[in-house]
Amino acid sequence: MGIRNHVAARGVALAVTLGLLAPASLLAQVGHPPDRSPYRDIRKGHAITPYVAYFAGDGGRHGVAPHNGQVYGFRYDIRTGSTVQMGLLLGFGQTERLIQDPFVPITERVVGPVDQSSTFVEADLQLNLTGGKSWNRLAPFLAAGVGLAFAEDTPADSSGFDLGTKFYFAPHAGFRFFITERVFLRADAKVIFWKLSYPPSYTTRQPDEPSTPPIITDGNTSEWDTSGWYQAGLGFSFSP
Repeated sequence: MGIRNHVAARGVALAVTLGLLAPASLLAQVGHPPDRSPYRDIRKGHAITPYVAYFAGDGGRHGVAPHNGQVYGFRYDIRTGSTVQMGLLLGFGQTERLIQDPFVPITERVVGPVDQSSTFVEADLQLNLTGGKSWNRLAPFLAAGVGLAFAEDTPADSSGFDLGTKFYFAPHAGFRFFITERVFLRADAKVIFWKLSYPPSYTTRQPDEPSTPPIITDGNTSEWDTSGWYQAGLGFSFSP
């Protein structure tokens, strides 16, 4: 999965550990005077969070999927209860990718990286591990999202590969840090899972150079790929 994906997994594991430790500390709330308690109610209602993210990963075993770039956007959240909330995310990515050209000699096949613009739309369910309260202004969470990625065409790629519209699954973890009752910092670490499919040209030998192996020699024209997504933003809560 590559170094970046191992870092993504470690980031999620760290956030999960912090989240699991926080609920246990709820026991310490007993006996605190209200004005000295480290716990504060989180305002119910809606929130808007503009964010910036880094989209990592390696673009699959051939490097042709979007990866290694910035994503900008915003998310909208609604609190449906003390523990669970729903969110919608919109993102615009300026990433890069490689081009694998099966119609040239093997030493000239890899071109790039080239620019790859993508749009992401995602919906998720979030589990707030400290319920309806923050602890010392901190509120960790676990979440799972599903989304669609829309990648623009790459005219320079004559192989027939096109990410197109791609469904993905995105488990993630993170925290909110409340600066005030309505303003908070939000940080997420997520892993994007999507399935890549490669065109027939990747398994075809060149007619004029039949001794040159194709790009794919094992017949495997699809794979599940993972990419890390590291996100931070400044959120604003408001009542309906």
